[in-house]
Amino acid sequence: MSYPKIKIDLDKIKNNINIILKKAQENNIDIMGVTKGFACEPEIVKVFLENGIKMVGDSRIINLKKIQNLDLIKVLIRIPMISTALEVVKYSDISLNSEIKTIEELNKAGKKLNKTHGVILMVEQGDLREGFLPEEILEVAYEVEKMENINLEGIGTNFTCVGGVIPDSNKIFQLSQLTEKVEEKIGRKLKIISGGNSSSYHQLGEVDLKRINNLRIGEGILLGRETAFGENILGTKDDGFILEGEIIEIKEKESVPYGRRGMDAFGKKPEFKDRGLRKRAILALGKQDFECESLYPIDKGVEIIGGSSDHLVVDISDSKINYEVGKTMEFKMGYGALLRGMTSIYVDKEYKK
Repeated sequence: MSYPKIKIDLDKIKNNINIILKKAQENNIDIMGVTKGFACEPEIVKVFLENGIKMVGDSRIINLKKIQNLDLIKVLIRIPMISTALEVVKYSDISLNSEIKTIEELNKAGKKLNKTHGVILMVEQGDLREGFLPEEILEVAYEVEKMENINLEGIGTNFTCVGGVIPDSNKIFQLSQLTEKVEEKIGRKLKIISGGNSSSYHQLGEVDLKRINNLRIGEGILLGRETAFGENILGTKDDGFILEGEIIEIKEKESVPYGRRGMDAFGKKPEFKDRGLRKRAILALGKQDFECESLYPIDKGVEIIGGSSDHLVVDISDSKINYEVGKTMEFKMGYGALLRGMTSIYVDKEYKK
C-alpha cells in the first residue's frame, strides 16, 4: 500500500449528483459540474456523465485534455491567458471571459483552427474577482457578437471566492436585467445565464432565479456542501473522499514548545495552550500534500496540532483507539484539502466502485 492516499467512493459521488440534479431540474437549472477539485480525473468525470451531467468546467487546460474523448461540453472556468489562446480553443468548447483583448485572441485562434469557440462574459457583482463592469458589458457583447469565430453563449457571475459576497435576490434581479439588456443589444436570446457556484445552490426552491438557468457546482457534488453558509446539502454524503495516512511516530511530549521561539516553517508564529504532557502522533503527510486546516479526523478523540511541509502532528491522548507506528489514521477533507491532495503527485488515489 502507498500512503498517504485518498480513497474515492464513486457511489457516494453518484448519490450527490443525483440529489443535486433533481433539485436543479425542479427549478429549471442546468448544472455545470466543476472538476478542478479532483484534477478532472476521467474515472470521476465518467460518473458525472453517466448520471446526467453534460457540461463540465475546469480551471486548467491540462485537466481538460484528459477528457477529450468524453462526449461532454468542456468549459474553461478560469479566464484564459492570451498565451494559451490556441490551446483554449482546441481543448475547450466554451470559456469564461472578462477581457475583450483576450476574446479577440481567441477569435484569431478560432480562425487558425477553423473552429468556433463559445464565450460566457463574466459580470462583476461585488465579489471582486473576475468580471466586466456592468456599465461596459453591453458594448463588449456587441463587439463579441460581430466576431466570426466566437459564439456569445451567455453571461455569468461569481460569488464567495475572494470577497465572500453571498448571492441574493437583488443580485439575481440585477443579472437578469443585464441579460435582457444584452439580448436587446445583440438582437437574440442568450443560451447560458450562469448565476454562480455552490454558494448559489441554497437559493434553489427558495427564491425566484428569474433568467438564471445554470449553476457551476463543484464542492456541492464532491463534498455535499453549499458554500454560502457551509451547510450540508440534505441527503448528500460528505465522505466520498477519505484521506488515509500512516503513523510514523508516537510519543508523549510537552504540549508547549520549549526554547527560544521564532517562526514556523511557513513564516507564522503559532500559539499553543499548556496542557501538560500529551500523547502525540506524527503522520507522513503535510502541507505540501494537503491544506491541513481543512482535515477532520474521523476519530473524534484525535485533535490536529499542526503541520509542516511533510509532517502532520496530532494529539491522540483522548482517543479510545490503540494507535501504533505503521498503522493508519483516516480524515474527512474540506475543499482546500481535497483540491491540494488530488493534485499532489505524492498522494495515491484508490477507487471504490
